[in-house]
Amino acid sequence: MEDLRISLIQADLHWEELEANLAMFEELIWSIEDTDLIVLPEMFTTGFSMNVEKLSEPPGGKTFKWMRQMASQRNAAIVGSYIVRDKGNFFNRLYFVFPDGSSQQYDKKHLFNLANEGEHYTAGNQRQVIGFKGWKICPLICYDLRFPVWARSTARVEDLYEYDLLLFVANWPDTRIHAWDTLLQARAIENQSYCAGVNRIGADAKGKDYTGHSALYSPLGEELLFSKGEEEVLTYSLSYKDLEKYRKAFPFQKDADSFEMN
Repeated sequence: MEDLRISLIQADLHWEELEANLAMFEELIWSIEDTDLIVLPEMFTTGFSMNVEKLSEPPGGKTFKWMRQMASQRNAAIVGSYIVRDKGNFFNRLYFVFPDGSSQQYDKKHLFNLANEGEHYTAGNQRQVIGFKGWKICPLICYDLRFPVWARSTARVEDLYEYDLLLFVANWPDTRIHAWDTLLQARAIENQSYCAGVNRIGADAKGKDYTGHSALYSPLGEELLFSKGEEEVLTYSLSYKDLEKYRKAFPFQKDADSFEMN
């Protein structure tokens, strides 16, 4: 199994300005020398906005076409969420776009109702595990991080480990950043998986401050990448051999509880 080079892009989002955000991320993406997977923050074209009527795009709209173009030009998969209008509903939808232009999607399940997200968006109900370059990747969104059952790697007869890399894209404010740091590390340890989280920096129009703390943790919970409050692109090569060696030495998943999610 080949190593997987992952790049986390931490940036200050332009509030509700699609064109400015796409231009900014395009420049940052082109600054990466070599990578396989590029991860952008939650709602990377707008910030965490409830202005769905104005800002939403149809499936296959401008942002999706931009993601396809970037994935093709850089020969790398691109991941990020933005506001999608689909069949009369609005979703905080993450797209995983492959270099060949194909894609898979995930709709955020846990809506952040302290900010009234549930009044504007429809919750998803299906988690995705995506295959890429032989790796199994589970992408989730922000508030999903607080719910360990939803993120749990479930053991199966044919394969103890449902995924190898857990991804979180987020707009996670500074006031609760300790929870972000702690839970990212915990998700890596409990699932014996690499775990990456990409957060934004700066301030939004609602006065929320964001200090980043985009990070990558090993299956042992070791900090492999970490960024505080500056714009930054972090790249790391994930070793499947190291992951496999650790899992064989400590097959904790064999003793995991079995359950079904409703």
